[in-house]
Amino acid sequence: MRIRSLPPQLVNQIAAGEVIERPASVVKELVENSLDAGAGHVEVQVEAGGSRLILVRDDGGGIHRDDLTLALSRHATSKIATLDDLERVATMGFRGEALPSISSVARLTLASRQPGENNAWRVVADGTESGYEPQPDAHPVGTTVEVRDLFYNTPARRKFLRTEKTEFGHIEGVIKRIALSRFDVGFSLSHNQAPVIRYKPAADDAQGERRIGAVCGEDFLRQAVRVDFASAGLRLWGWVGLPTFSRGQADMQYFYVNGRLARDKLVGHAVRQAYQDVLHHERQPAYVLYLELDPALVDVNAHPAKLEVRFREGRLVHDFLFSALRRSLADLRPGAAPMPAMALEPAVVVPERDASARSVASEPAAASSFAWRAPSQAQLPLRVAEQVQAYGDLHPEPVPPLSSDDAPAGADSHPLGYAVAHLHNIYILAESVNGMVVVDAHAAHERITYEKLKRQQAAGAVVRQPLLLPVRVAVSEAEAELAERSGEILAALGLEVDRVGPDTLLVRAVPALAADGDAESLLRAVLRDVEEYGRSARVEVAINELLAKVACHGSVRAKRRLTVEEMNGLLREMERTEFSGQCNHGRPTWSEFTLKDLDRLFLRGR
Repeated sequence: MRIRSLPPQLVNQIAAGEVIERPASVVKELVENSLDAGAGHVEVQVEAGGSRLILVRDDGGGIHRDDLTLALSRHATSKIATLDDLERVATMGFRGEALPSISSVARLTLASRQPGENNAWRVVADGTESGYEPQPDAHPVGTTVEVRDLFYNTPARRKFLRTEKTEFGHIEGVIKRIALSRFDVGFSLSHNQAPVIRYKPAADDAQGERRIGAVCGEDFLRQAVRVDFASAGLRLWGWVGLPTFSRGQADMQYFYVNGRLARDKLVGHAVRQAYQDVLHHERQPAYVLYLELDPALVDVNAHPAKLEVRFREGRLVHDFLFSALRRSLADLRPGAAPMPAMALEPAVVVPERDASARSVASEPAAASSFAWRAPSQAQLPLRVAEQVQAYGDLHPEPVPPLSSDDAPAGADSHPLGYAVAHLHNIYILAESVNGMVVVDAHAAHERITYEKLKRQQAAGAVVRQPLLLPVRVAVSEAEAELAERSGEILAALGLEVDRVGPDTLLVRAVPALAADGDAESLLRAVLRDVEEYGRSARVEVAINELLAKVACHGSVRAKRRLTVEEMNGLLREMERTEFSGQCNHGRPTWSEFTLKDLDRLFLRGR
């Protein structure tokens, strides 16, 4: 499609254009243009952290000779033409301001060739947006944009650039984020002539997952769950990290809306709510998620730098994301989804016998990323098969005799297997069909008790506790009107609130389980949530915190000796309970060591 200047009435509807803050901003805009041009591979070359040179080359559809000068003019684009197009943006860019914004602060050369053309054409920009004369150029099909001496004419802005390493780190982050949005496109990045990134196009899911592993690390893939949900015209797919694979900061959170990396407070709130009581306090979840919906339902023209989006049906999107993620995490119980096994590293090194022999330490890191040393121990006086046979009569389900090489019968239906021992009166050791399982008895029982209490609480309406002395709360007139409109929501949460003046509310009742709390603070927090998200989980959070305390005090205490029957009963409960992979504080409740892990530990087969 040809490039054309936008009419004034459409220009006035577009938010302020791109702002070139640093070299990474240039890379982002140019790579997004390459993707919109249908590129199958994008090459980025950087020197001096991008301040000296940024070169972006693609094999896309190119630019027509007569459009080269127009491409360097503001509000000239091939991606939209009418207001209807602006309301259904399906491309990465649409404003037509990237190239002129860049050329105004750097020396820019644009060379391009379209398929079927005998030669390419090149223009050099100096920021004047006029006087360009295309010159013939030797260039393959596609486009190359070369940006030199960024901020050469604005030294004050150049002084705000960080070190070369820091600026290149931002560029590398941009390439990684964009690479996760387009698995079908190859990307390469070099810095000072040294290759840093090389991603091949992903032809299938396995290659796509390899790219995920290259960007987020293999540990993320091993400890993430694939999700794919669709409802009401929305589809959410991708990978969410287990609660036990959490981060100290939000540095591994990638959320894409129709292929565009996006930030939105509704999305962030939905994700936090989904991880509410399975993530340790102050920890951040890790995820790579893709939301697909009708482009008309999302406004990508809400932020000058296209970093944020706005959903036209925010409540629908929020509830869909929360439900999908919550369901994915709830299903992480034994048997519903495979839990990651800890990688074991052998404790000894095989002596080299010849020049071709390798020590275990030289094995790829991916095969053994967790350093673990097993204590030496004497041979067990009682074979596993005999011990299972010995307590078989105590277990309600029959356990047939088995040889030492067999897994317990029924292990397929019981992923956590059968208890073998209670180690130090803390950990349950069980034999499973895949190997062995270690369970933290207190943490597991705490989650089971907590989920039972939550189900009991949810089975009936929230019990109200009338206040002996109603609490008068001074609010703004807008907040008072919001409280009036949200009477049903407040009532469902166990709050009885009356408006007794233009800017005064009276709290007459609160949820019984939160009766000892601060009624005014609770009301203000609920109103704030309702205003921003259309709903509030403040009461649910407060109640769940109380239930978690009750569950903790009512669970199996550490150091209490459990019988075999009690241990197996706990294992069966874990297999039936949602969220049983983590305790209420986000710690893991169990881990499985497969036979392959154990063989690697003891160097079997080497």
